[in-house]
Amino acid sequence: MYVKRNEQGQIVQAAREPSGDCREFVPPCAPDLQAFMAEDDEFEGVDLSKTDLGFIRVLEDLLDVLMDKGVISFTDLPEPAQQKVMERQSLRRRLNSVELLQSDEDGGGII
Repeated sequence: MYVKRNEQGQIVQAAREPSGDCREFVPPCAPDLQAFMAEDDEFEGVDLSKTDLGFIRVLEDLLDVLMDKGVISFTDLPEPAQQKVMERQSLRRRLNSVELLQSDEDGGGII
């Protein structure tokens, strides 16, 4: 988001794209931006953190698609990102295998 601040440094306007008034980029998770948006009736009750898990899944799927299509390779990612991706893939595989086993106990599983 791009913001405009008053003389006290408080956000007084926000926009998705830079404009004449809103030139300073602020990440959506910035506390002062969230506080500003919470004051606005349009954003009342909006908690960006509630969308984080779903958005992480979107990013994982996007990363998989880009690697499958050869747009990027796994080694293009910084090492810390590679480690996190591998951890998530490992956790997902283990979780999926546990879910399949649990479904089987219910009589509807594949295994």
